[in-house]
Amino acid sequence: MAFGKFQDFLSGLVKGQRGLFSGVTPPTMDELLEKLMGNTGEVSAAVAARELLDLYNQSDDDTRRAFFHDLEKNFNANEALVRLAYESYSKNPSSLNLNKLSRAAEPRRHELMRRLNQTPGATHDLVSMRTDLLKYVKDNPELKAVDETFMRLFKSWFGRGFLVLQTIDWSTSAAILERIIRYEAVHAIKDWDDLRSRVDPPNRRCFAFFHPSLTDEPLIFVEVALGKEVPASIDSILEDKVDTDTDSSQFTTATFYSISNCQPGLKNITFGNFLIKQVVQELQLEFPSIKQFVTLSPIPGFHRWLSLNSEEESEELATLKAEVLAVGNTLEAVEEHGEAIRRLVFNYLIQAKKGTYPADPVARFHLGNGAMIHQVNIGADLSEKGLEQSFGTMVNYLYDLRYIERNHESYVTEGSIEFNDKLKGLLVKL
Repeated sequence: MAFGKFQDFLSGLVKGQRGLFSGVTPPTMDELLEKLMGNTGEVSAAVAARELLDLYNQSDDDTRRAFFHDLEKNFNANEALVRLAYESYSKNPSSLNLNKLSRAAEPRRHELMRRLNQTPGATHDLVSMRTDLLKYVKDNPELKAVDETFMRLFKSWFGRGFLVLQTIDWSTSAAILERIIRYEAVHAIKDWDDLRSRVDPPNRRCFAFFHPSLTDEPLIFVEVALGKEVPASIDSILEDKVDTDTDSSQFTTATFYSISNCQPGLKNITFGNFLIKQVVQELQLEFPSIKQFVTLSPIPGFHRWLSLNSEEESEELATLKAEVLAVGNTLEAVEEHGEAIRRLVFNYLIQAKKGTYPADPVARFHLGNGAMIHQVNIGADLSEKGLEQSFGTMVNYLYDLRYIERNHESYVTEGSIEFNDKLKGLLVKL
């Protein structure tokens, strides 16, 4: 029986079983947890899981927070069993005893999550549940242990082998297109006409990853512009009009100008690197003439860095920062102090660190994928958001297929950042 048909079959059984108890006082969260973790049959467990998820979804904020605290306090590993397994491993550190220790040390909430996920539609509920959890973790750091459970299981459930790449075009279902509009996080889509201009013309492509358990819900999507040169501004992409009879064999450059993660509950679950690499393969097959793959990327952390003072900064860098801060992030500042802004942006990308790696999240993503800094473009995004984030500046990261693996390895092991030699003159000494 195909997976989808089995899920429909199981869903029907769950609804039927729940209908038998429609007049009975509904069980509490604790009762459902106890039932789910007990020795029950598959259908009974699926019914209990669905009832628990429904009860959670109907609960208020305090009840949801209490649920996670319950998982943190009462669904850990059995201390006595862990001690026994560790003693056995200490006496005989065999693979078999190591496996026993690993099983004993696994918190019970892992098994609870797996049992919850057996009921139809549960994956969607659990992703939404983690969205709540991420809010609570900020003020309740002890709940990080519960989040680690979600992370570990989600990394397994949303592994690369389960992801399905789909081309988004004007024939895609309205439900998915509506979500593309809603989830666009880089350059807002104003309306349906704006959306069509991004997915329908011959020089536009949009690709998204989906998961079989999340119907019509994209996990991440990327918008691509095809052309003959590396774009230096977002308007040159969004306002570009192309005839339908354009000769696609003339396209030489593919620009990834917007990448949006769609599910907050899947934060820190990696999709983007897989997406870009597969999209490159798809584009190469469709357009053999395309040899250059670049991005046009925002710099979301620049303005915050500009406002910070550091004793490690050189006098020259501190003077540049003071000069730009004094005029503010306005259009006039971009026009009058463009070169100073450009130098500051480049030095921010190279020198501002979060540990070993760049402080800017977009830079971390692309450089970690093996890209290099290709161009720094002043006045590339003069929208309110663009001026606020980076004084209107954007970056082209180049994915040179010959050097992606080399760049990735040197970045991961040494934190090395590759950049175009033409940018060397912008560097300011620390």
